[in-house]
Amino acid sequence: MNRAWALFKAQPYISNVLGYTALFASADLIQQSVLGRNPAPGPESEGSAGIDWHQTARVATVGLCFHANFNYHWLRGLERMLPGGGVKAVTRKVVLDQLIAAPVTISAFYIGLSFLENRDDLLEDWRQKFWTSYKAGVVYWSTMQAVNFAFVPPVARTAFVGGIALTFTIFLCHLRHQRGHKPD
Repeated sequence: MNRAWALFKAQPYISNVLGYTALFASADLIQQSVLGRNPAPGPESEGSAGIDWHQTARVATVGLCFHANFNYHWLRGLERMLPGGGVKAVTRKVVLDQLIAAPVTISAFYIGLSFLENRDDLLEDWRQKFWTSYKAGVVYWSTMQAVNFAFVPPVARTAFVGGIALTFTIFLCHLRHQRGHKPD
């Protein structure tokens, strides 16, 4: 374990990005297998228990190309702008995170997956599911980010966010597969 932590501290960017990508792929796999995503039969879903591996690869790609990089740089920037773990700094970080990062990352998730699926209307899922996702995220992420900013050392924040993002990404993957979902 000490070796892993030493490698993580020596190469935080690479460790965070690879870890975040694996967590996004895991979230999609959990959503498909545990929450009952049943893809239509075909070459994409053949194999392990009807898992749509192309879908998992798309979710991992969005995690790798956007979310991991954005969160790594966003969290570092927040710490530079608002250093420390006091109540005032943590509150400011959480508010900025919810006002800026949350809409950007939720949008990137829905629009990025629509782009990778070559959908005609890249904004369809976003229009239908953004507000539900954002409202749920405000409740979930405000609490998790307060813990993150108050107790997690800056070098490990992206990994911590990746770990807690697993649950929220499962929610997003599940919500995305709810066809006909109407915004609240």
